[in-house]
Amino acid sequence: MEPADLRAANIVPAAGCLLVAAPMLRDPHFVRTIVLLLEVETGDRDGDGDSGGEDAVDREGSVLGVVLNRPGTVAVGDVLAAWGPAVSAPAVLFEGGPVSPESAVAVGRLSDPRAGDPVGWRALDEATGLVDLDTPTELVGPALAGLRIYAGYAGWSWSQLLGEIAEGAWYVVPSVPEDLLVEDPAALWRQVLGRQPGDLAWLATWPADPTQN
Repeated sequence: MEPADLRAANIVPAAGCLLVAAPMLRDPHFVRTIVLLLEVETGDRDGDGDSGGEDAVDREGSVLGVVLNRPGTVAVGDVLAAWGPAVSAPAVLFEGGPVSPESAVAVGRLSDPRAGDPVGWRALDEATGLVDLDTPTELVGPALAGLRIYAGYAGWSWSQLLGEIAEGAWYVVPSVPEDLLVEDPAALWRQVLGRQPGDLAWLATWPADPTQN
């Protein structure tokens, strides 16, 4: 049995949204993953005039995000000692995606967004943002309610992601503040689907092995 065609439930991908892997997505990098979108560039046309003109060149957009629900086994303190005390439990490097796994991407939540952005902060929304790991921890750490650090990230061209969404590989849904720092990352896929309206919530009951349905 195949899951229902729920592509019409998608919203337009934007920074701060979630990509939810459809039950039948079997790419081992993304099986049952939840991806927080960090950067979304839809692309444009570069050339003479507002409408492009004969010399206009298509500029492909790009989409970057991190997988929220794949904690690794390496403690943050073992590779980024200064940041070990600042990260939220589980205090390990998360597997952010298959691109540049040797790089580190930090995403945090502010304790009090009204206090203003700390040094080394790039906002995604009112309280969530990227943290520059070159910033001294004493400058940004006190402003954080929580922090996760990811090894690598996920990336698509804009057209590639739209194509995968159209094929039914991903559902695009809003995030909530609790998603980033969820205590049980293994349960996040079902939690995100379960709070969606309509038939999307039904997918939360889909078995891990589709052949058993």
